[in-house]
Amino acid sequence: MTRTPPIYEHLALYLLIGLVPHLLQAQATPTEVPLWANGAPGFENRRNEPEKAKDYWVKNIHNPSITVYLPPKEKATGAAVVICPGGGHRELVFNAEGNQPALFLNSIGVAAFVLKYRLAREENSPYSLDKHPREDAYRAMRLVRSKAKEYGIDPDRLGMLGFSAGGEVVEMVAYAPGKGQPDAPDPVDRLDGKPNFQMLIYPGPLGVPETVPADAPPAFMLAANDDVCCSGPIVSLLQKYRAANVPIEVHIYTQGKHGFNMGDRSKLNSIKTWPQRMADWMADTNLLTPRSDQTNKASR
Repeated sequence: MTRTPPIYEHLALYLLIGLVPHLLQAQATPTEVPLWANGAPGFENRRNEPEKAKDYWVKNIHNPSITVYLPPKEKATGAAVVICPGGGHRELVFNAEGNQPALFLNSIGVAAFVLKYRLAREENSPYSLDKHPREDAYRAMRLVRSKAKEYGIDPDRLGMLGFSAGGEVVEMVAYAPGKGQPDAPDPVDRLDGKPNFQMLIYPGPLGVPETVPADAPPAFMLAANDDVCCSGPIVSLLQKYRAANVPIEVHIYTQGKHGFNMGDRSKLNSIKTWPQRMADWMADTNLLTPRSDQTNKASR
């Protein structure tokens, strides 16, 4: 079951950096796919409650979903990313930290899936911060892997991108085993939910583990030094990654504060161009290089 979301706006960034011709070749209308056909387990009776949306945010999410953005077939690299927008677990900054990053990723040949996860800090929320966003993230990863052939992606090059609180959601699954349940009634739940790589943009502090395991996904992390909230977590993670001998690239800019999204509203050149640093990292780590065995992997 799929549903079509409204047309999204705010393409100024892409007009400025000349990506519109590529974006116009991408999927014309993204589709929204619920994570569970009958609603989230234990909350099935709330799946039809309408979401609340205004300006940049979305709230009242009781039927978590992914919004699917696929690149033009001739540009597709096989790489894919599940995007977790920020918003303090009270709302989702869905355009600036969801749809816009998805369009950027499409422009470099990467499939993108914007996750609407349940919000544990929203007023009167029935959800637990340490449980339900994690469940949604795992389910999103497994659902995308289950549709790898349909989406034309390599299930071994499926990563996650998280902004602020969305970075915390990424970390909830990045450092855990993530193995599926072999005897699960739903075949989707039998698949691996762990990302193959992660990209954290000014991530919040809640997801930083005591230690980074040796099988942690390679990481790209970025923040501004004057971000009181969320520059510290990546400094801590850098040290833990080095101790675990796991590849990591970190960018800390002098200025930028918190919540600069994709950089298009900033007056700082370094912040305006930060998405290209992420693209460079993906290229340098061969994530953007199509693999000859990609079709076979997608059929697993």
